[in-house]
Amino acid sequence: MYYKGQGVKRDFKQALKYFQLASQSGHILAVYNLAQMHAKGIGVLRNCRFAMALYKNVAERGRWAERFMDAYLKFQNGAVDEAAFRYLFLAEFGYEAAQTNFAYIMDQEETRLFPQEEAYQRALLSWQRAANQDYPVARVKLGDYKYYGFGTEVDLAEAANHYKIAATSHQSAQAMFNLGYMHEHGLGVNKDLHLAKRYYDLAAETSTEAFVPVALALVKLRIEFVLDHMLTGVAFRNVPAVNFLDIALGPNWDLYVMSLLLGLIVWIGYCYLRNRNRVNAQL
Repeated sequence: MYYKGQGVKRDFKQALKYFQLASQSGHILAVYNLAQMHAKGIGVLRNCRFAMALYKNVAERGRWAERFMDAYLKFQNGAVDEAAFRYLFLAEFGYEAAQTNFAYIMDQEETRLFPQEEAYQRALLSWQRAANQDYPVARVKLGDYKYYGFGTEVDLAEAANHYKIAATSHQSAQAMFNLGYMHEHGLGVNKDLHLAKRYYDLAAETSTEAFVPVALALVKLRIEFVLDHMLTGVAFRNVPAVNFLDIALGPNWDLYVMSLLLGLIVWIGYCYLRNRNRVNAQL
């Protein structure tokens, strides 16, 4: 009524207010009218990007959305190939959830529809489309595919760029951890132990689930800091023991050493507790 001036004085600001209230309750026509107002700059500053998002919201509520449940049921019942086809169909309509689900099925190799390399290429395309709709997991996946070379050439610099977008725009703890690792080892980015620590710390602050892997990474990083300070001015790579470890275990030999040290600490703790229990039992 306010939008068209029917029965009341025409007032676009009031119309905008009530369309927003109605849209929050899921009223599709209200969302459509909001899109119209933002697209044409009626009662509000023109914002085509926001209008497009609203139009997309309306379009995704069409009757074809019923295929989502059909695809889900097919997947749950083990008909993965049929589910993949349905998600692919919906993905072409621009549904971010369908793009993600199809990419996941291809990524997990749960279907034999395509050869492995083609499956990865299709997954990469779907992850890219989902990432373009600001889905953080998809952005991290793009980084993974570029890092490992799934469905594309290995490109560490581009992988780091995707992780950086996910870290800065979406506060992804996984992306922060990955950036820390890449800066620690100089993979696709400049080697910078201080920046690596910063990203590790950010990952731990962002997600409690990252606490354990970050704690282990920081222990390893502290050892690297100590070695850097102790061996300043010394040709560390010319030390015979280090050269032997590089040849025998590869450049990441320090990971094996850290795992061994962690296992040793756990074993010592286990022996201590067992002996303590024996003493208590004798008393």
